[in-house]
Amino acid sequence: MTERAVLVSIRGRVQGVGYRMWTARQARALGLRGWVKNEPDGSVAALVGGADAAVQEMLDLFWIGPSAAHVARVEDCPADHDGLPDDFSQLR
Repeated sequence: MTERAVLVSIRGRVQGVGYRMWTARQARALGLRGWVKNEPDGSVAALVGGADAAVQEMLDLFWIGPSAAHVARVEDCPADHDGLPDDFSQLR
């Protein structure tokens, strides 16, 4: 099984709508590791790692988000797979 990690920036109306909680729930259901947090500029950042297919599914899900969100842009770049935490957490 091929694994990878990506650092993701999600922009739009993504703060104050439950996006971090939704992301953590989705990521855990997919068996992913990493974290999600709000950024000062109003975006949400996430480090997501695990099986390649699960990471790709999460990247697709980022465009959907919770019902109150409006996602305008999702950008990802490769990240260091070795630095991933053991689970998925929601940071402040």
